[in-house]
Amino acid sequence: MTWSFEVTPVDHPDAAQLLREYLDEIASRFYGRQITDEELDAALEEHHSRHLTPPTGAFLLAWREGVLAGCAGLRVVAPDITELTRVFLRREERGKGGAALLVAAAEDVARDLGATTIRLDTRDDLVEARALYARLGYETVEPFNDDPFAHHYFAKSLAGSRLAG
Repeated sequence: MTWSFEVTPVDHPDAAQLLREYLDEIASRFYGRQITDEELDAALEEHHSRHLTPPTGAFLLAWREGVLAGCAGLRVVAPDITELTRVFLRREERGKGGAALLVAAAEDVARDLGATTIRLDTRDDLVEARALYARLGYETVEPFNDDPFAHHYFAKSLAGSRLAG
């Protein structure tokens, strides 16, 4: 399977669509029900992604075999620290090796943004994400924000090799 990744403006239609799908899934999962379109619109505005643009961040789109498959965001929080956020693969693209490749591509972009450390937070119910990050070498760290939706905090040194290709 061929995966590709490209930094894309968050207001690009493909980016906007994936951000909508991402927030729909994580909010619906959190509330244990499908959220309404009105709730989703409000959440998209409240949890906007406008900061995921250079020089304060970046937004990546992922494709598998030329089909839009997922996304990941990066936010610079200090000259040497970048935060990974909004990591998402469409359901039909999961289980095909793309998540690890997407995170590796995001790590490369974080390096390009000047980061030597990448960090993230995630929720209790996102067990698959927590397992992925642990498998990819992210270590549990002390909380670094007071986000009520964050329950687990991870970080990883970006010293070392870059994603090939």
